[in-house]
Amino acid sequence: MRLTIEQIAEEALSLPSEARALLADRLVESLDPLEDGYIRQLWIAEARTRRDDVRTGLVKAVPGQEALDRVRKSVTR
Repeated sequence: MRLTIEQIAEEALSLPSEARALLADRLVESLDPLEDGYIRQLWIAEARTRRDDVRTGLVKAVPGQEALDRVRKSVTR
């Protein structure tokens, strides 16, 4: 019997968090390395854009603790 993606996901989500993290790492490692390089380049471009936005003053950086406090406040509403 072949499992569907939904069945596999359901089983995987029932695992303890450490096992899910290990499974996620193994799945990511199994991805096509050519695709991984493309995705890496996209993230590099995004990081540079964000860096430049901060440097030019287009966006204002928020200290890490303040950002975490804002996120926690928004999800506890």
